Amino acid sequence: MSADVVIAGGGPNGLMLACELSLAGVRPVVLERLPERTRENRANGLVGQVVRVLERRGLYERLSGSKEPPHPAPGFVFGALPLDLRVLEDNPLYLLQVPQLRIEEVLEERAVELGIEIRRGHEITGLSQQDDTVTIEVAGPAGPYRMEAAFLVGADGGGSLTRKLAGIGFPGVRRDATVSRTVHATVPDSMVDPATGGLNVPGYGHIPPFMHHRTERGLFVYAPLPGKPPLMTTMEWPQDLPGDERPPTLDEMRASVRRVLDADLPLGEPDGEGPFLRRTLVGGNTRIADRYRERRILLVGDAAHVHSAIGGPGLNLGLQDAVNLGWKLAAEIRGWAPPGLLDSYEAERRAASERVVMHTQAQSALIAPGGEVTALRELWTELLGDRRNVQHIADMMSGADIRYHTGAVDGHPLVGQWAPDLLLDTETWRVRLAELTRDARPLLLDLTEEGSLAGELLGWRDRVDVVTARLHDPVTARSHDPAPPVTALLLRPDCYIAWASASPRPGSDDREGLRSALSRWFGAPLAA
Repeated sequence: MSADVVIAGGGPNGLMLACELSLAGVRPVVLERLPERTRENRANGLVGQVVRVLERRGLYERLSGSKEPPHPAPGFVFGALPLDLRVLEDNPLYLLQVPQLRIEEVLEERAVELGIEIRRGHEITGLSQQDDTVTIEVAGPAGPYRMEAAFLVGADGGGSLTRKLAGIGFPGVRRDATVSRTVHATVPDSMVDPATGGLNVPGYGHIPPFMHHRTERGLFVYAPLPGKPPLMTTMEWPQDLPGDERPPTLDEMRASVRRVLDADLPLGEPDGEGPFLRRTLVGGNTRIADRYRERRILLVGDAAHVHSAIGGPGLNLGLQDAVNLGWKLAAEIRGWAPPGLLDSYEAERRAASERVVMHTQAQSALIAPGGEVTALRELWTELLGDRRNVQHIADMMSGADIRYHTGAVDGHPLVGQWAPDLLLDTETWRVRLAELTRDARPLLLDLTEEGSLAGELLGWRDRVDVVTARLHDPVTARSHDPAPPVTALLLRPDCYIAWASASPRPGSDDREGLRSALSRWFGAPLAA
C-alpha cells in the first residue's frame, strides 16, 4: 500500500491526526490541496481542554514560548455575557492566544520531525473501497495518480469532498439572518484605554478588549492581538443581506461600526507586515455528519461538524477528535484493537459535537437584537451570579464535563474523565503527568503502597507503559466533591481514565477490574 492512512487535509486537525498516528507506529500521508500553507488566519487562539491536550503532547511550550504549564483564564464570555472565573475553585477554562497560522506551523514542524510525508498541491478527486483497502484518485502537480491505503480520513473542512465522495450526509440548518465583517485596522491612540487595553469611544463609552460587546443593534469585538494591528468584528441582523461575501472596505466597516455602536470609530489602514484580514460572512451553518465512518473512511473536525464560531470551540473540538481517533485507528491497523474500539470514536465524539452545537446555538440566541433578548440577558446575568452556574458553563465550554462510557460497573468516580494534572514522585525524580504522556501510549500509574500492579501488565507490555510513583499533589474530581482517594490510574492515550482504584493494596476484584479494562481498551493479552 502507498500508506497505512491517507489524510485529506493539512490543516490543524489533519496534522494533529498525522502526528498521533505516527506516534502510535503507523504511516500516514497527508494530502493538502493548497500548494503552500494559507496566509489567512482563521482563528486567534485556543479555548478549552485542547490547551492541556497540547501540553500532554509537549506542544504547549512551542506555542506559548513559556516553560511554565498553562494556567486557567481569570475570565471569559458566554453569549457576550462576562464569566468571572476567579470565583471557581476548579477553573477548567484555559486560553492560549496564538494565531491559527502559528498553530499550523508548529504542528507541521512536529509532523516533519516524525517523518510524516505532507504532499502540498495534491487533491483527492475520487475513491473506491475494497474489503481491506481504500483506493484514492489524486490530482497532483505532476498529474493524476492513484494511492491505496488501509483507511482514508477526511480532515478537509466543512465542504469536505471526502465526505461527499463517501456518500455521507451532512444534515443541519443554515441561518441567513446575520452579516459579520472582520478587519485589521488602526484606531486613534487617544481612544485606547491604558488601564484595560480596550477602547473609549466618544459618544458611546468603554468597550473592553477581547469581549463580545452586544448592543440593541448588533455585536462588536475589539481584539488588540500582539504583533498585529487590532482586529475588529461586527455582526448585524440587517433586513437586506449582501449578495456576496466580498471583503469589506474600510468605509463599509466604519459604517457597520457606526450602526452597531451608534457612534463613530475612526479606522485607519493597518501598519506593518501582513497578511491582514478582511472578511465578510453571511449567515452560517450548523451541521453534523449523519455518520463519522463509512467502512474505511472516517471524518474529523469540520468535515464531521460545523457550527457557530462564538466562544471559539472549533479547534477545541476538532483537535480532540484527532487525538481520540488516532490511537484507535492505529490499534486497528496494528491488529490489536478489541471489537468495537474504532466505532467508539463516533460514539464518544458525536456526543461532544452535539454539546458544542447546543451551547453555540444558545449563545447565538443571547447575542441577537431585540427587547426579549435583552430581558433574557438580564435573567442570565442573575444566573451567572451563582458560582455553581459559572462552574457549569465553564465546564461545558471547555469540554471538561465530558465523561466517556467505559463499561465499568461501580467504577471509581474519575473513570471516564480527563486525567487531572498530577505531580508524581518516582524513585529517582519528581515529574508531572504531562511529561509522561508525550509518546501517546497507554499508561498505568501504579500509586499503590508496594507498586504491586505492574505484574498485571505482562500480557500488555507491548502496548501499555507502567510508571510506579507516589502522588505529590491531591487529585480533584470533576464533580467538585471532596477529592476521592486514588491509588492507581489506567490512562488511554488521549488521557482519559479507563480504570482507577482507591485501594492501597489492591485485591482480586481490583486486579480483575484492571485486566478487564486492559482487554476492553487495549485488546487481548499476548500469550505467555
